[in-house]
Amino acid sequence: QVQLVESGGGLVQAGDSLRLSCAASGRTISNYAMGWFRQGPGKEREFVAGINRSGGSTYYRESVKGRFTISRDNGKNTVYLQMNTLKPEDTAVYYCAASPGSYYSIPGYGYWGKGTLVTVSS
Repeated sequence: QVQLVESGGGLVQAGDSLRLSCAASGRTISNYAMGWFRQGPGKEREFVAGINRSGGSTYYRESVKGRFTISRDNGKNTVYLQMNTLKPEDTAVYYCAASPGSYYSIPGYGYWGKGTLVTVSS
């Protein structure tokens, strides 16, 4: 099975940018749709972005459209989440996940990293 490790989180100010990385091992990510989820303080986990196996199709939740970009490098077995114009409401633990199914189908995401914390101060 695939193991996932996120990195790149940190404390930033509103308006700043961060790039999260998700390094995979054990299996090649070319076999999986990949996604990013987040869970803010006191909130439920939510689906932020997803990308299909080739990288040709993506999904974004409405609140991050135009600010976040998901991408993947199958050769490096890594997925990225570029986050621009960050807002305090983006504060959350961000999780990388892999799915053998469709990139837009949340129940299919069965492999998870442990998360990386992003804190956006106002």
